[in-house]
Amino acid sequence: MTLAAKAGLAAQATNLNSELDVQAIRAEFPILQRTVRGKPLVYLDNAATSQKPRFVLDAIARYYEEENANIHRGVHYLSERATADYENVRGRTQRFLNAAKSSEIIFVRGTTEGINLVAQTYGRTHVGSGDEVLITAMEHHSNIVPWQMLCAEKGAKLRVAPINDRGELLIEEFGALLGPRTKIAAFTHVSNALGSINAVRRMTEMAHRRHVPVLIDGAQAVPHMAVDVRAIDCDFYTFSGHKVYGPTGIGVLYGKAELLEAMPPYQGGGDMISSVTFEKTTYNKLPYKFEAGTPDIAGVIGLGAALDYVTDVGMDTIAAYEHELLEYATEKISAIPDVRLIGTAAEKAGVLSFVLDDIHPHDVGTILDQEGIAIRTGHHCSQPVMDRFGVPATARASLAIYNTREDIDALAKGIERVREVLG
Repeated sequence: MTLAAKAGLAAQATNLNSELDVQAIRAEFPILQRTVRGKPLVYLDNAATSQKPRFVLDAIARYYEEENANIHRGVHYLSERATADYENVRGRTQRFLNAAKSSEIIFVRGTTEGINLVAQTYGRTHVGSGDEVLITAMEHHSNIVPWQMLCAEKGAKLRVAPINDRGELLIEEFGALLGPRTKIAAFTHVSNALGSINAVRRMTEMAHRRHVPVLIDGAQAVPHMAVDVRAIDCDFYTFSGHKVYGPTGIGVLYGKAELLEAMPPYQGGGDMISSVTFEKTTYNKLPYKFEAGTPDIAGVIGLGAALDYVTDVGMDTIAAYEHELLEYATEKISAIPDVRLIGTAAEKAGVLSFVLDDIHPHDVGTILDQEGIAIRTGHHCSQPVMDRFGVPATARASLAIYNTREDIDALAKGIERVREVLG
């Protein structure tokens, strides 16, 4: 990104969201300029992965072209530069989440690994026979399966807080499930299948009143709203880089230092140790105790660039713009005959899941693809959510800062085309 472009983005953050120059933002994403099947690309699969701005692509290329080297162990110039840049991103991530210390930021492969790390370290240490783990009925599989595995190993019970017909958590029922045997509560900030935004601060307060630690899956929240882990007061928070305009294969686990200090390592290997003999190994200090082996250095560099990018645009600006776009999309799509929205919570992020009469969502997605429109179809790794609403799958359009009303109009036209062909 040029200095002029960065200055323009920073200026936009002070404007009303209706004045946001979305076309200037779109110009920063090379892939949005291409065609698919002879049609202009309309990319509405952002909950699965977001596209990458030139600023991020250039940062990754610059690392490989100018300072590619392993980190932490080298004394030569390239290694020192790569190490400094890698650790600089840790500090920027700390500020992005408002964590208390940079050592509370652990680099992982993504949200899934972040949850598994906590389940296999904190969970295995603190959950025993007869204990309980509390989740909600709107969770992604990555926040269900690790806890099922833990409960099966330990003889514990997985408890599930229900949701209503709008896709909103029944928060009083969540509170009622917090009991003396609850050892951890794990819940999503924003549902990937429904778009529902949970009242995570209130839920955390409820859990803490019962001395229950909290893990929050922030994969669908971090790209769309400001997140302050100290204001929420959660014990763990995890997200993926590829959903916030960064590269795949990199993510972040935030944890309160006192909890991370007491947790055993997740993996063994290089760099997570202080000393090794055949008789005994002494583990490294935070955060390195949880970062065994050569990390995804380029991924971390790209993640740092992505966080800089959204910070320059302004998280409040992003949230306001996407909220306006979601309102427009909800009105436009729900007006189409035979369309039923799945997930109509009062507080929602930019996700529109829908079913179209008796037409299978895969068929909807296939015909939309012929029009150059990319959406997601299936159960979205949230099969219990599908079961709750009595559908095998949904079609899901999900929004990002570069989407426009014209994209929504194209989607609506594409759905009408589906009705013509298959209705």
